[in-house]
Amino acid sequence: MMKNSKKLLIGTAVIVGLLLILPFLIPMQTYLQKAEALASEKLGVPVAISSANLLLIPSPRLKLNGIVVGKHQELKVEKLVVIPTISSLFSTYKTLDLKISKPVINKTALEIVSALSAKKPDNNEPTSVRVRHVTIDEMQLVWPDAKYPIMNAEATLTEAYKLESATLETIDGKLEAKVTPKETPNDNEQLIIVKANKWTLPVGLPLLIDTAKLEMHLKGSRLEIPNIDIALYGGKLTGDAVLTWPENKGVTSWRMNGKLAIANLAVKEPSSLVSKSVYLSGNLYGNGNFSSKTNHVGQLTDNLRADFKFKVNNGVLHGLDLVKVASLLLKQNQSGGETQFDEFSGLLKVSGKQYHIQNLEISSGLLAAAGQVKVKPNKTLDGVVAVDVKNSMGLTEIPLVVSGTVSKPEVFPSKVALAGAVAGTAVLGPGVGTSIGIKAAGALDKVKGLFNDDK
Repeated sequence: MMKNSKKLLIGTAVIVGLLLILPFLIPMQTYLQKAEALASEKLGVPVAISSANLLLIPSPRLKLNGIVVGKHQELKVEKLVVIPTISSLFSTYKTLDLKISKPVINKTALEIVSALSAKKPDNNEPTSVRVRHVTIDEMQLVWPDAKYPIMNAEATLTEAYKLESATLETIDGKLEAKVTPKETPNDNEQLIIVKANKWTLPVGLPLLIDTAKLEMHLKGSRLEIPNIDIALYGGKLTGDAVLTWPENKGVTSWRMNGKLAIANLAVKEPSSLVSKSVYLSGNLYGNGNFSSKTNHVGQLTDNLRADFKFKVNNGVLHGLDLVKVASLLLKQNQSGGETQFDEFSGLLKVSGKQYHIQNLEISSGLLAAAGQVKVKPNKTLDGVVAVDVKNSMGLTEIPLVVSGTVSKPEVFPSKVALAGAVAGTAVLGPGVGTSIGIKAAGALDKVKGLFNDDK
């Protein structure tokens, strides 16, 4: 009995030793070169793998290290472990689980995704490998103008390589998304629920989301978001959106459209993120539509088009006293002070990276103002606001030039207004003459605007 036990132990030790040594006897470099060539052919971009190891315990698996995809390292993966199921090891069709560690994905990788999405699959090509489950640890997205948090993810795929279920969560737990099959008969559709709690937006302004819940429906190449519900800065952002992308041959464009509404949002903190010198306080209300169309998913925000009507009630324009600027008629910019208003309203038109505030109106007990301001892609300002100051002089519609940058705006009377004021005062005297001169200058500015406004 003891002899049999001893033989069993020796035999087990030999088998374990062989399992440990055998991977080092296999010429992995040859297989590595073939794997690089095959991956490069399938993806249409160069693929490099620094090293590979074949492990047989605790279960057979292939470990690939230092994977780089793309001419400019669009995707880097520290480690990829390929684990075939035991039942498929000796079968023609292999079923695999993948474990991906510390992938770094650059924004330019979306161009590779777009090219693969537009590529018609070869239905005649036999598929001998099925990926069943994917686990991703510490995924990092690297975008030029964004700072995304590190995330973990898991996904289960069907035999047809369709997404069956998935989870995604930031490592700080502030954002999570879950994908589950929607319970509808004969319908290949997934339900996606995204939740956020005390999460700061990584794109654009670093707005703090108190709570958020987005309900999405994924079906084929169409993602519907019928319910957007976000609480931030004491207010609510609601709306819906639809995103579609190429799936069939001949369809190359990504499309996005939807509508948003804002109610009772306190704008002081978010507007001060745009400019520390001039910003608003008050409660924001608004609604509008947006859309985008592009052949490359990475350019969706660059091609954004939007029309958004807004108003801010019972607020203050901090850092700028419009009454003072209009009344003193000084050539230099006058900063500091504040302008209280009953309502600040307008229409925000977005065209790519350019913003245009049209039909701008400010009303209060001391003044009434109207005009338009453009925010160019380089963040410089270009606009004119006509201010009616209700004082004893009776000066009306004093045209003020808006210039400078978003972070440091400048507002001062236009040169035409100053010249009109001087001319009117010289001919008819101060007061009435000054007022008439400014009115004439304002009329001239409006006529010039008809020919200079580039809609």
